[in-house]
Amino acid sequence: MWGTVGPHVARLSPLERVRLRRVAVRYALHGWAVTPGACLARSRFVCGRAGCPTVGCHPALEDWEHAASVDPARVATWWRSRPHGVLLPTGRSFDVLEIPAHLGRMVLDAVRAHPVGPGVRGPVLVTPTGRWMFLVRPGDPLRPELEHCFDVVLHGRGSWIAAPPTRLPEGQVRWAVAPEQARWQLPDAYLVQNTLVEALRATGVTLTSALVPGHLPLPRRGH
Repeated sequence: MWGTVGPHVARLSPLERVRLRRVAVRYALHGWAVTPGACLARSRFVCGRAGCPTVGCHPALEDWEHAASVDPARVATWWRSRPHGVLLPTGRSFDVLEIPAHLGRMVLDAVRAHPVGPGVRGPVLVTPTGRWMFLVRPGDPLRPELEHCFDVVLHGRGSWIAAPPTRLPEGQVRWAVAPEQARWQLPDAYLVQNTLVEALRATGVTLTSALVPGHLPLPRRGH
């Protein structure tokens, strides 16, 4: 199936290929499910599936959600022959709060000084297109104030993110706060959302809540 697309796949150095495999395996070793992404070919992505119309970053496997694995040996096999992007399914080990760069910087500065400390600090990645992604504990929905914010996206079950060192046409995905810096710990989702709400209000955005004051969801205790 790869016969017609192989020559067009971006030529990565042997070191870059090895790095993709090693990092994918490291995620799996820490319990983060991994699935291979389509390979970058000039300005588009190719997965090798006949008739696939998707040209943006996407999973290489049709049944990617079921196939995603934390088995290091299986993950290593996927990267042995192709420079796949490294995709992490969300809604399992973590959810992801995706926001634009100007808010991302504000939220990151705020969580670094937050009185709760590690409870609100966790891994943060940045895409070359200026999207900031905060990894949080899974299972909590968006606060009502954020549900209608076009620039705020919550990735849960059925979604995925491209993780470093995946390369996109615009550049490489990178960590603003690497998992190692956060000791592979995840912050409470609502604490991060609360910080985002404060950042939005600081920029002059008016937010309304459908909930009765005093009945906002509270942070859940860590396990």
